[in-house]
Amino acid sequence: MGSSIRRTDLLALSNLRNDGRKPDEIRRMRVQLGPVSNIGTDNSSETAGGSALVEMGLTCAMATVRGPIACIRRSDELPTQAIVDVIIKSVPFASSGGDRRITNPNSDRRFIEMSHLIKRSLEATLLLQLFPKSRIQVTIVILADDGGRLCCAINAASAALIDSGLPIKDILCACSAGINISSDTTLIDLNRQEESSSHGSKSGAVHLPCAMLPQRGTLVLSQCEARISNFQTLDRVLEAAMAGCRVVFDIIQAAVRERASALMQLRNGQGTVIDSFAVA
Repeated sequence: MGSSIRRTDLLALSNLRNDGRKPDEIRRMRVQLGPVSNIGTDNSSETAGGSALVEMGLTCAMATVRGPIACIRRSDELPTQAIVDVIIKSVPFASSGGDRRITNPNSDRRFIEMSHLIKRSLEATLLLQLFPKSRIQVTIVILADDGGRLCCAINAASAALIDSGLPIKDILCACSAGINISSDTTLIDLNRQEESSSHGSKSGAVHLPCAMLPQRGTLVLSQCEARISNFQTLDRVLEAAMAGCRVVFDIIQAAVRERASALMQLRNGQGTVIDSFAVA
């Protein structure tokens, strides 16, 4: 009777991760532009609407954009540029850990922190000075959470901005990276199990989400809550995360070109628009 080998042991022998990926490989990513129509609440020419649905592995986020629109209060207006409002929510069935509690985005500390990070990232790519005394509202809904929801939310918001037609400096892309302590291997695009092991380990495990403007080479967001022993480790993880952002950029760019090609064909009366995912 032959001995059986567990799947985890087989993946470890093949130098693969728990989901079968290579260390420098991101999860299967799909981008859909314009899944939601009629984002604007009025027929004004100043109101632009856009939406996007992004899947990174089993993590899924949908973002909608409204604006530029009038500020709710006159005190919120800025005379030189628009303001960005980010609202992030999560459906009760999003978590894969069985926790289906309904969270309040206005009081939950994790969602408040995420909204601030996403707001700072979007402000780095939007040309806000073109819309003074106005507001751009971005709403993000986490539909499924299997790790990397911050990066998935940023990518969804970035794709929704492109779909809305608002002027941006570059395509904002986000990806995470970390280190497997047992093998000292740098990993790209961590899933929930890898994030849990890094947060729960006391050996100095590193998990670093980052967002950047790839064509400009500008890093706009980098967050790491672990203690890093030396600069070389930080540089290695950050380079891996930026490499993942460049892969995400290629996928979003392909989705934008596919969407534009379909719209041009529709304009010329040569075809119909079918909402399909750009897959990589």
